[in-house]
Amino acid sequence: MIVDLLKPEFDELIEEKDWVALKDILNDVPAVDVAELLEGLENEVAAVIFRLLKKNKAADVFSYLSSGKGVELLDMFTAQQLSEVMSNLEPDERVALLEELPGHLTQRVMNSMRFDDRTQVQKLLGYPPESVGRLMTPRYVRVKKDWSIGKSMEHIREFGHSVETVNVIYVVDADEHLIDDLRLNQLILADPEATISTLMDESYEALSAFDDQEEAVKMLSKYDRVAMPVINSDGVLVGIVTVDDILDVAEEETTEDMQLMAGMDALDDYYSQTSIFDTVKKRLWWLIILFVGQILTAIAMGGYEEVLQKVVALSFFVPLIISSGGNSGSQAATLIIRALATDDIKPDDWKKVFSREFVSGLSLGSLIGLLGVVTLISWDLIGGAVLSMEVILTALVVGLSLFSIVLLGNIVGAMLPFLLSKLNLDPAVSSAPFVATVVDVSGIIIYFSIAILLLSGTLI
Repeated sequence: MIVDLLKPEFDELIEEKDWVALKDILNDVPAVDVAELLEGLENEVAAVIFRLLKKNKAADVFSYLSSGKGVELLDMFTAQQLSEVMSNLEPDERVALLEELPGHLTQRVMNSMRFDDRTQVQKLLGYPPESVGRLMTPRYVRVKKDWSIGKSMEHIREFGHSVETVNVIYVVDADEHLIDDLRLNQLILADPEATISTLMDESYEALSAFDDQEEAVKMLSKYDRVAMPVINSDGVLVGIVTVDDILDVAEEETTEDMQLMAGMDALDDYYSQTSIFDTVKKRLWWLIILFVGQILTAIAMGGYEEVLQKVVALSFFVPLIISSGGNSGSQAATLIIRALATDDIKPDDWKKVFSREFVSGLSLGSLIGLLGVVTLISWDLIGGAVLSMEVILTALVVGLSLFSIVLLGNIVGAMLPFLLSKLNLDPAVSSAPFVATVVDVSGIIIYFSIAILLLSGTLI
C-alpha cells in the first residue's frame, strides 16, 4: 500500500522539518493517500503539512479527511486558508462539511465563502436532511436539442472544466426542463453538422431532489450509471448526483444497518473518530433493553421451577432450545432486511414472504427436531445405557420443542422487519439480539408446555 511505503520517509522529513522536500513528495502523491497520512498526525503538524499543498490539491485532500479531522483543522485555519479550501470544494462537499460543523465554526466557514458559493450552499441546505438535494451538485453540462453537435462540443470544451463530470450531457428545453440525457461518446461519434435532436430518444431516468439518498443508491445501481440527473417537482433540472457520492452513501447505509442489526444505535462517525463515551452511549440502551428481555426469560423459567425439580434433565437442553430459535430468527431477519433494503421485496409482500418462511420453517424445524431426537437417543446408547421410556419421552420433548421454536423463530424473524416498516421504523432494528430475545421467552414457554403435555403422569 502506498501509504505504508511513504510513511517512514514522510515521518523522517517531518522530524527533520525538511518542508521543501516534503512539498515535492506530496505533490506527486494521490490526494486520498495524503489525507490518510494526515489522519495520523497531530493537528498542529497536519495544519503545517496542509499549507504545503497546492490550492486544488488541498481541497481534494480535505474532501477525503474524516469529518472529525476536517473540523479540527478548520478550527486552526486562517481566514485565507478557509476561503481557499471552501472555494475549491464541490458544492455537495461543502454541504456535507457544514452538516458536520459545530455551531462556532459554521458561521466562520460561511463567511469565508464567496457570495455565489454561499448562495449555492444555502440553497442546497434548504432541502431536507438525507435527501438527494443535499447530495447533488449543481455543476453539470446542459445543451439544447436544436443545437448542432459541433456547437455542443464547443460548449462542453468551454464549460466542462468547471463541472463534476462530462460523461453525461443533459438536454433541456427553453424553460430548463429535462428532456433527455446523452452519453459523451454519442456526441463524439456523431456528425458535427447534425443536431442534438437526432441523438435523442427522450427516454431518461431522473431522481427528485426530495428523494431519500438511499433511492439514489438504488437508481444508479439499477441503471448502471456514473451520474443521474436531479429534477424538482416541476421537472426542471436542478443538479446531478455522481457515483462517487453514492458510494459514500452506500457505505454509510450499510454500516448503519450492520450496527443496528448488532443491537446498538448507529454511530454518527467512523469508529476510530468516535469517543469511548459516545460508543458506550450508543450501545448502553440496547444492552439494557436486551437485559430486560433476558430477565423475562429468567422469569419464564422460574415459572417452571417445579417441573425442573422433577425432571432435572430438562434444564440441560434449555440453551440448545433457545439458541436454535434465536439462530433461526436471526437468519430470517437478516435475509428479509437485506431483501427489503435492495428492493428485492416490498413491504406489501409480507403475505408472500410469510408463506415462504412458514414452509422454510416447517422444513428446517423438522430436520433440526429430528436431529435433536436422534442425537439424544444416540448419546444415551453410546453411553452404554439401556433405552428407556424416560429417554424416549425426553427426546420427543426436545425434538418437538426444536421443531416448534425453529418454526416460530423463522416466522418472527421474517415478519418483524415488515412490522417495523409499517410503523415507519428502520427494519434493521429487528436485529439479531432483538429477535433472539423475543424468541427466547417464547421458546421457554413452548419447551416447558410441551414437556408438561408429554411427561404428565409419567415423569411429572
